[in-house]
Amino acid sequence: MRITRFGPGVVAASALALAGLAGSGVATAAPQPDSTDDRTQVVHVHAKTQAERSAVDALGLDTTEHADATGVDVVLHGRADVQKLRAAGHTWTVKIADLAAEERANAAKDKAYAASTAESALPSGRTSYRHLADYTSEMADLAAKYPTKVKPLTLENTTVLGKPVNGIEITDGAANINDGKPVFLIMGAHHAREWPSAEHAMEFAYDLLESGDARNAGLLKGMRTIVVPVVNVDGFDISREAAPNGDFSTFDYEMKRKNCSISTKAPAQYTTGPCDDNLAGRLRGTDPNRNYPGFWGGPGASFTWSSDTYRGDEPGGEPEVDNIRKLVSSRQVTALISNHTYSNLVLRPPSLASTGFSPDEVQYRALGADFAAHNDYANIPSFGLYDTSGSTEDWSYWNTGGYGFTFEIGTEGFHPPFETGVVAEYAGLAPAAGAGKGGNREAYYRAAAATMDPTMHSTITGKAPANTTLTVSKSFTAATSEVLQPGGTTSPAITYIDNLASSLAGNGGAFSWAVNPSTRPFVVGRYGRDPQGPTQPSSSIANPAGVPAVGTSEFSEVTIEGMPTYDNGKVIFTFGWDGPNPDPNTDWDFYVYDADGNQVASAATLANPEIAAALDPVPGTYTVEAINYDNGTSADWTGTMSFEAPVPAYESGIKESWNLTCTNKQGKVIGSRSIVVDRGQSIDVGNPCNRKK
Repeated sequence: MRITRFGPGVVAASALALAGLAGSGVATAAPQPDSTDDRTQVVHVHAKTQAERSAVDALGLDTTEHADATGVDVVLHGRADVQKLRAAGHTWTVKIADLAAEERANAAKDKAYAASTAESALPSGRTSYRHLADYTSEMADLAAKYPTKVKPLTLENTTVLGKPVNGIEITDGAANINDGKPVFLIMGAHHAREWPSAEHAMEFAYDLLESGDARNAGLLKGMRTIVVPVVNVDGFDISREAAPNGDFSTFDYEMKRKNCSISTKAPAQYTTGPCDDNLAGRLRGTDPNRNYPGFWGGPGASFTWSSDTYRGDEPGGEPEVDNIRKLVSSRQVTALISNHTYSNLVLRPPSLASTGFSPDEVQYRALGADFAAHNDYANIPSFGLYDTSGSTEDWSYWNTGGYGFTFEIGTEGFHPPFETGVVAEYAGLAPAAGAGKGGNREAYYRAAAATMDPTMHSTITGKAPANTTLTVSKSFTAATSEVLQPGGTTSPAITYIDNLASSLAGNGGAFSWAVNPSTRPFVVGRYGRDPQGPTQPSSSIANPAGVPAVGTSEFSEVTIEGMPTYDNGKVIFTFGWDGPNPDPNTDWDFYVYDADGNQVASAATLANPEIAAALDPVPGTYTVEAINYDNGTSADWTGTMSFEAPVPAYESGIKESWNLTCTNKQGKVIGSRSIVVDRGQSIDVGNPCNRKK
């Protein structure tokens, strides 16, 4: 039975406002915003610094993951969102003036593509988006077709609506989950409306099993791939099966992002009715990718139950999130990729700028660069866009030591035309950024190969009698962020317990077991290095003669030197402007590019002076772009370049251990010891089942 709504098919604005619903969806605006225009539009909000982008995200609008050095995309749901954005002092550029029309056009493209294409370039040959039943049946079919290479997987918890969450495990001898191989976990659809994320994960399963790629045999022998194409089963099923409104409105269930949980903070009138037909519409639920307990409750997630980025009532409290935590905690996941849409990004921890770079930053960044070489996405730390808390890999990396990445697939929207958003992005075909470079297919293969790299994980070797089971385990208490509350206050961090335990089956001979480092990255410390020389002296930045017209640029070059002469841990660019009678509205913006044209720093606020910085600058020639943003005719700019030494690494000096036990077939412990092993290290434990050794 359909619910009765206020007014002509929509919830009354006053009712939504009372519940905190108004303005909590996606954003819309026009070139000259019309306060009576209620069309849903995608706009690019101008926000040139991480702090400004975080401020946009904090407004409670439907902020997408699509952001870059110039700003962040927001979906505005009519005049209330327009007014909210304008009241906060933001400006924006319209990218899609009528999202509903755009979605209708995309649906028509999908229909035409499927009708005209017998088989796509995907390893499965599919020509259209899957439904939930397709994922379920195809994984079952692969398991039946390749019984020794594919093991069906059902995660521990059912969803809020009682549905199973399924996946498959792919390796030679797949049934033996205690084989000691390193694990690559690839996931999709944490966010319901991001359909390509699930498609990409599923297609890699076909690649490993049916593409005939020469690398497959080695990968199937040396590592295990776990594919969970749909993490948020309830939300995805609702999004995929909904009647397409295409307008991102409250009742456009196709654009649902969250799961189906009902917050205890929701007013009573919004707690009744099914997940796909209730007074709160698609806005009821929790964002699973803001609910992981690592740094939960910090910036970049909402405390408002109706927000698209609602963090949930408690850290890790959602069954879908608990599923992934338990899976990762029970396996030695060397690498994971959580697929999302959209923004052409390869993101790595940390997700909060305040955390500081990880102790594995050098290897982490290099691995991300390897992926980006094939999909041509930007390779940046997650906080480079804006702070987010409660994300998958910020928990998994800091607490388990396994490397985790988020891929933001494509630039066209949450589920763009299948031909471009799935086929082209996966296979590396035009118009995808990775056209001719392998696309995400090759990036996933690189991730799988990296999983087997012994420098990426730790290794325990030895001998174990037949019919024994070795287990490494640890239990520890961790803490969330200080928990943001309405009004800008915080409450104390919440503690939670993680239990990590995985096993290896003894076969009567030698074993080699890939595990993650015994000391968690959170305990190790932070990235840094000892200075190897003096810093480069400060110098002025040449200002070309004359003043460019408002809205135009001028350019200058600077040179940064390196070892063996100088060791620069940080370069700071300082720009100011003055004059005898400067216009108070004067504003200059500055961008710094390396020799390849990549932006490495920006200073584009309203401040005077403007200050930009870059860490560990590579020696070479850099170009400074000075933009006369506003009324800069009466005050020309000056600039200096100064340097700071590298910050020495902070290392806690604490070494955590794995507790290694050996049990016989009756389950009795016949041996135990503590094992300390670092990333890239191999340690021989002999026969851990022998109490004498």
